[in-house]
Amino acid sequence: MKNQISTKERSFFIKQSAHNLGFSSCGFTKAEFLEKEALELEAWLNKGQHGQMKYMANHFDLRTDPSKLVPDAKSVISLAYNYHNSDTNINKEDHKISQYAFGRDYHKVVKKKLKMLLQLIQEKFGAVAGRCFVDSAPVMERDLAKRAGLGWMGKNTLLIHPKMGSYFFLAEIILDLELSYDQSIKDYCGTCTKCIEACPTDAISDKGYQLDASKCISYATIELKEQIPETFKGKMDDWIFGCDICQEVCPWNKFAKRHSEPEFNPSDQLKKMNKRDWEELSLEAFNEIFEGSPIKRTKYEGLKRNIDFLD
Repeated sequence: MKNQISTKERSFFIKQSAHNLGFSSCGFTKAEFLEKEALELEAWLNKGQHGQMKYMANHFDLRTDPSKLVPDAKSVISLAYNYHNSDTNINKEDHKISQYAFGRDYHKVVKKKLKMLLQLIQEKFGAVAGRCFVDSAPVMERDLAKRAGLGWMGKNTLLIHPKMGSYFFLAEIILDLELSYDQSIKDYCGTCTKCIEACPTDAISDKGYQLDASKCISYATIELKEQIPETFKGKMDDWIFGCDICQEVCPWNKFAKRHSEPEFNPSDQLKKMNKRDWEELSLEAFNEIFEGSPIKRTKYEGLKRNIDFLD
């Protein structure tokens, strides 16, 4: 059946279905070797700017060629899922956590939606082989999304959409179905350097478009397993899990709208947390408050390390 329907009709059905499932945007690109991106990744790795994220160097061939992740893969469906959560009372005066971690773990929420979308595609077009990815496999999701027209890579190295800013998760379905491929869009950062100037640890290069992850507060509070280097002292700005500074100052995020996903809403317990609560947090309270949360990734000991470092 899939060969009897035009690529245009397939593409329209998939985009409409993605919208109905709550995805903010959806675009398509060809599943092929990412030559330019592979060279950029190799150069970044060679500079050691991935810090202790050794997994970034693993499976280089798979990471740079999505066609190797699914037999006879033809297309990549790139999707964005909004998580903007700014109108809560979190992160105003107390210790700060990134907006993306306010609610339930996005891997679980978005993966469920992806599987539903793939099932709709298979029901509509017959035997379609595909795999779903949400930040959990060697996939260059930002670069694929850029190729699929979901935004441009900003100077802070995040994907920016001209109508909704950058507060969204990226996800992909790689499948053996030909689609009508989208065009990448223009870079609209212009001469703006707000993100570069606002980064307290100088993690973003002077000209932008390159991030030294080993200097990033998000890396230090989530990815780093050892003690936080003294070079971060006095620069953390009360962030204890992740960091949103380069997004908060980005002019394009004035277009960001609040998400409509109930599972991304913070719990009442989290809303009530103040500095004293964070500093006196017990293991039992951690497990209760952050059950199913992305914050579980840093573990109790990691979170306490981050809080203690601020003193």
